[in-house]
Amino acid sequence: MSTRILPAVGDADAARSITTLLSQLPDAEPAAPLGDSTTLLDTLARLAAESLDELPEVVLVHERIGPVPALELIREVALRFPAVGVVLVTADMSPGLYSAAMDSGARGLVGLPLSYEELAQRVQAAAGWSVGVRRHLGAGAEMFTGPGGTVVTVSGAKGGVGATVVAVQLALASAASGHTVALADLDLQSGDVASYLDVQFRRSIVDLSTIQDISPRVLQDALYSHDTGLALLLAPGEGERGEDVSDRVVRQTIGALRHRFEVVIIDCGTHMNSANAAAIEMADRTLLVTTPDVITVRAAKRMVRLWDRLQVRKAEETVTVVNRYTRNTEIQPPLIEKITATKVARVVIPANFKELQAVVDAGRMQDLEAKSTVKQALWGLAADLGLVKNAEEADKQGKFKGDRGSFGGRRGRTK
Repeated sequence: MSTRILPAVGDADAARSITTLLSQLPDAEPAAPLGDSTTLLDTLARLAAESLDELPEVVLVHERIGPVPALELIREVALRFPAVGVVLVTADMSPGLYSAAMDSGARGLVGLPLSYEELAQRVQAAAGWSVGVRRHLGAGAEMFTGPGGTVVTVSGAKGGVGATVVAVQLALASAASGHTVALADLDLQSGDVASYLDVQFRRSIVDLSTIQDISPRVLQDALYSHDTGLALLLAPGEGERGEDVSDRVVRQTIGALRHRFEVVIIDCGTHMNSANAAAIEMADRTLLVTTPDVITVRAAKRMVRLWDRLQVRKAEETVTVVNRYTRNTEIQPPLIEKITATKVARVVIPANFKELQAVVDAGRMQDLEAKSTVKQALWGLAADLGLVKNAEEADKQGKFKGDRGSFGGRRGRTK
């Protein structure tokens, strides 16, 4: 049986060296090296969506891979693709790094400069472990979760465009349709998810910032179980404490949420930092909320370019949501799509703040009337994004499970 090996190497010289040695291993099928962490995760997700058997037995991660650090990348691969054996290629063979790599989920380390014997031994061991795991999973394929739940980030082009309202309503729509849903607030300095849902809770994502390994029990202690069925991970009450939340914490937290919930909605706010940049990079879908005016559309364009420079999200992978839309505005969705180079969602959110004012002032967004055109549009957007179960059936019946009223919006799926 041949061993499929997928190298992830950011350094060109190291990639050539690793490729040469891998080609000499017996019964090995090395793939072309991937140059960054994002491409690796996307490739594994695509293969996992086809079949467990399509995944490589071994993934080699070079210490200089980026933009996600090597140990964080190993942890992410181990969490999302547990049937893949990961081997770290590094010049640091100290006991400290060895321990950290094992804690992250690596199946072995290979030292630099590379040795044929050591590489062959580590690859063979990781491949044997992978085959054993897959044999075990074959008796109960439901144990393999692949990429896990769907992660969606919602960001605002600038302050006040309604990103939090969009995030909350998407989460409510998904939960009402029967999904298990987590709503995380990564607007770390001024998050308002708690205010919109009438929640007072002393714990927040900051409580996870000192945890090295976020277990299900630790995560549960930080979550608030809302009466709508949502699990809430809130922003800190003191904005300055948001600085304690690193990209490492965010990556581990999202990984843990992804494996517990079917849908994870993340409000990233409008201010970019390493924490919400990590969330945007890890997301399956990224939404950017704008309003149809010159200033905000320019801000949306700046945000998209910033994400591209940071290598966290390409413009064509971003879905722009137009909020406060009116038919007589000069800036229409096709123009916004052209200016931002993103894909504009087919569902637009009408400008009707009067429908929202009472529930916003009361801090009970969950009480928004079903006949509200804003709610119907947002829940239609949730269906268009594939965040609800049996959207077509719900449309026919006029409501989701647990909702008191009608469901509106165009059906379909924004990819």
